Amino acid sequence: MTEGNGQGEQPALSPENQAVIQLTRKDFVSDQEVRWCPGCGDYSILAQTQKVMPDFGYPKENIVFISGIGCSGRLPYYMNTFGFHTIHGRAPTMATGLKATRPDLMVWVITGDGDALSIGGNHVLHSMRRNVDFKMVMFNNRIYGLTKGQASPTSELGKRTKSTPAGTIDTPIMPLTVALAAEASFVARSVDTHTEHLQATLERAGYHKGSAFVEVLQNCNIFNDGAWRDFTDREVREDRMLMLEDGKPMIFGKERDKGIRLRGLHPEVVSLGDGVSEDDLLVHDEHAEEPYLALMLSRMWWPEFPVPVGVLRAVTRPTHDELLTGQIDSAVASTGEGDLARVLKSGETWTVE
Repeated sequence: MTEGNGQGEQPALSPENQAVIQLTRKDFVSDQEVRWCPGCGDYSILAQTQKVMPDFGYPKENIVFISGIGCSGRLPYYMNTFGFHTIHGRAPTMATGLKATRPDLMVWVITGDGDALSIGGNHVLHSMRRNVDFKMVMFNNRIYGLTKGQASPTSELGKRTKSTPAGTIDTPIMPLTVALAAEASFVARSVDTHTEHLQATLERAGYHKGSAFVEVLQNCNIFNDGAWRDFTDREVREDRMLMLEDGKPMIFGKERDKGIRLRGLHPEVVSLGDGVSEDDLLVHDEHAEEPYLALMLSRMWWPEFPVPVGVLRAVTRPTHDELLTGQIDSAVASTGEGDLARVLKSGETWTVE
């Protein structure tokens, strides 16, 4: 079993439970035919999700995947667990209700950039600020794929699509900035093709207790092929991406010769040497009490900066279901168990004949 890492993350199971629950990836593969377009990045996200599930030690019947609308919405069908394919943008709301009534369950929310950040934006904000204990994985391909290629909330300015033939005039949403502003207690980013990194990121999210938001940069090879290729391709990613490691200086580049330094209130890219050493660089702190550093990282983007991937923030605070249970327990302690029938018959009542 894999140990949890960082603040607010669940410890590994005891040896006794480990002996009882011994699952593999195959146990989480359903009998449903996977129906995504050949070459879609969703296949990788599904595979890495199935691979990490045995690590958490939950029985399959205590795991629930909840999705909204879009290509990502099919994922619960392919997981051999309980699941809901819900309505457009409302998966976080369904998950909030489930966790309120069954806090013992491990709940995952699967969504896309359109589903989560357009009609579902309000639901994402409030589930994150409430610190609902579920793991939200947002597939971001910068396009509406299921409805055949319209601009989404993350499409870049000027993007020509079927719905914006002259180019979109809407400023794109930066998902991690939104999650941080909504006070999510765990915020991370990975890439569909970076399979080992994606698997490790999903594992970190799975162990976190509280609202976890993971953006996965995902390719739609039919309607928006190569959306992230400028910095995710194997040949360039070391020079154009910043792998975040807690407690370590922000260094990147094939030769590990570049870094991020703070100049006033702004980050800047510097080359090591010629008077610049590792001591001058920013050190990543995912557990910082305030999200200032994480917010700065969420705004860094290619080509001005390398694109940060990994865990931006992981902090601990009481979860929604813990606080809710506390209120209920307090009310019961002070006034006793409730009696719904008595409440309905109390106060001003009348009989209609």
